[in-house]
Amino acid sequence: MLTARTIAKETIEYQETAEPVLAEGNALVRIHHVTLCGTDLHIWEDDYPTDLPLIQGHEFSGVVEAVGENPAGIQPGDKVAVSPMSFCGDCQPCRLGRYNVCENISCLGCYEDGAFAELLSVPVEKLCPVPEGLALDLAAMGEPASIAMQAVNRGRPIAGETALVLGSGPIGLLATLYLTDLGVKVICADIEPERLQLATRFGAVDTLQVVPAADFPDAGQAQRLNKLTRGCGPTLIIEATGAPASLENAIRLVASAGRIVQVGISPRSAAVSMKEVPFKELDLLGSRNSLNLIPDGLNLLAAHQDQARELMTHRVPFGKLADAFELMRNRTEKVGKIMIEMPASQPPSQNAQVLAGASA
Repeated sequence: MLTARTIAKETIEYQETAEPVLAEGNALVRIHHVTLCGTDLHIWEDDYPTDLPLIQGHEFSGVVEAVGENPAGIQPGDKVAVSPMSFCGDCQPCRLGRYNVCENISCLGCYEDGAFAELLSVPVEKLCPVPEGLALDLAAMGEPASIAMQAVNRGRPIAGETALVLGSGPIGLLATLYLTDLGVKVICADIEPERLQLATRFGAVDTLQVVPAADFPDAGQAQRLNKLTRGCGPTLIIEATGAPASLENAIRLVASAGRIVQVGISPRSAAVSMKEVPFKELDLLGSRNSLNLIPDGLNLLAAHQDQARELMTHRVPFGKLADAFELMRNRTEKVGKIMIEMPASQPPSQNAQVLAGASA
């Protein structure tokens, strides 16, 4: 089978390797679709705490080709997404039921070989059946949907309250979609007007454009925000950018006794107010991965397929992975989710083109 291995910084090598052998308790999944996120870009740039060489790819869907012992009732031919995380079960977080922050956590495509391969062997319990009617390409986004849902759940949303989502990238938009389904009124903020237009289609009742190096909110935005929150500020804020200034804005804008969930990741430091946090008695919460929420994420996508499809801005064949990473990095055009089309997703007549692209 054909695999794509990141062997060094910004260097992908396509290799012919033996297909995996079906192991007890595992299934063989023929990979059809893989989506990219910022973590994939950092790994490709060798700017992530993992070791190269590595077969990347952690957001993916495919079709079961073979299955061994099968208490879950999975059958060959079933369409599945795959949970890429594994946990030790023994560390303190795991014992608390917080295995999403396991001290020994691993992830396919991040710390061990992942989905940029034609066939993958995975434990049966990691298979997440695709709901009836959900397109298999959209199912590849079950993992990012689960991350957005974990962040929202951490914030303990209450129907009828007003939330502010800072950042209208894929995670912020999926969080907006989920919050809206839960009966929460959502305001979205972002620096890109095109993303804010998309946010309204994901359920936002209002949007605020952030202008770099300018006051946020400006006078007009502050008036709208006060009207929507009855002068108290949003009671829940999801910070989905990872920008230090955005967390600082969240602490300043959130209502007293409010909750802030930090899901955006950055190595940079933010200036946290040592006055507002205690004076407002804020809940400042982190969010990472999810507590096995990919099945819930798939159901969210199935209920909102039109919006989910709008997240996908580019499709790139497997043989042109380097082009996909360059597109993410250079931002020569507006980029949402990039879908990598694996050979199995293409008609047989096109597979030769995929393989030719890989060897070019």
